Amino acid sequence: MTVLERRGFVIHQGVLDRAAQESLVANLRGVLAQAPLVQPVTPRGRPMSVRMSAAGRFGWITDRRGYRYSETHPDGQSWPPIPDAVLAIWDTVSGSDRAPESCLINWYGEGARMGLHQDRDEADFGQPVVSVSLGDEGLFRMGNLERGGTTESIWLQSGDVVVMGGEARLRHHGVDRIRFGSSTLLPRGGRINLTLRVVT
Repeated sequence: MTVLERRGFVIHQGVLDRAAQESLVANLRGVLAQAPLVQPVTPRGRPMSVRMSAAGRFGWITDRRGYRYSETHPDGQSWPPIPDAVLAIWDTVSGSDRAPESCLINWYGEGARMGLHQDRDEADFGQPVVSVSLGDEGLFRMGNLERGGTTESIWLQSGDVVVMGGEARLRHHGVDRIRFGSSTLLPRGGRINLTLRVVT
């Protein structure tokens, strides 16, 4: 495993081997059977290019009423628990003494992206956000505390884990694009990104 640091983002390359990735995907299929992926819309009514779900006490949702954490899936049911294998990743890399309360599940199909943004809806910015990449490679862009200025990018591969804490906690970040078909982990291609957060 190789550990890189860029602008405070700590990038753990190759945390999960192929067997661990396949096992994690199987766990996520169980989660998504209970809480199906949805294509959310922004408060302005624009469909997002990623499809989303979650596990844990909270999920993060967006619709005409705004961006927010919610204790229920858009269909009204509670979110499934976070799989133990995902919690183990948090315990290994986060450095936090708290357990994550939310595991967001974003699926990127061909052409999907996530614009530069900050994670600001949590109560304690002293707690990190941990991001897990599965499937196709994604071009991860790292920016600044304020919008604009120079950025850096790195291709994240399946099994990589990024920790956003300290100076990186409120830096803008996003995914410019994926290399669709670059991984055989997901039968129909695409990228799954998990982000673990302490919400309260």
